[in-house]
Amino acid sequence: MVDTEIWKPVALVKDISPDTHTLRVMLEGEAVCLYDLDGKVCATQDKCPHGNASLAEGWVEDGTVECPLHQGVFEIATGKHQCPPVTSDLRCYEVRIEDGTVFLRSEAA
Repeated sequence: MVDTEIWKPVALVKDISPDTHTLRVMLEGEAVCLYDLDGKVCATQDKCPHGNASLAEGWVEDGTVECPLHQGVFEIATGKHQCPPVTSDLRCYEVRIEDGTVFLRSEAA
């Protein structure tokens, strides 16, 4: 059983869009983007560090997400930026799945 002092329920796996493979959720007042990468759920900050854009509205392909505003690309599993114009990495969150519920660790990983 997940310790809800540390792990916060944020969504159901089935709520992650099958079309975009993303879902924007909130964790302790911060927007977080969930990604379904072929059955593995990952989580990063939702706001692109280069501009005020939601990565949940970005393009997911081959384990990366492209910002919808300036086309910066990030590796989802690590948060590492891949190309200009972005120069900062994304904050990633630890994810646990229990009974179809997505839990995020309450502190950034």
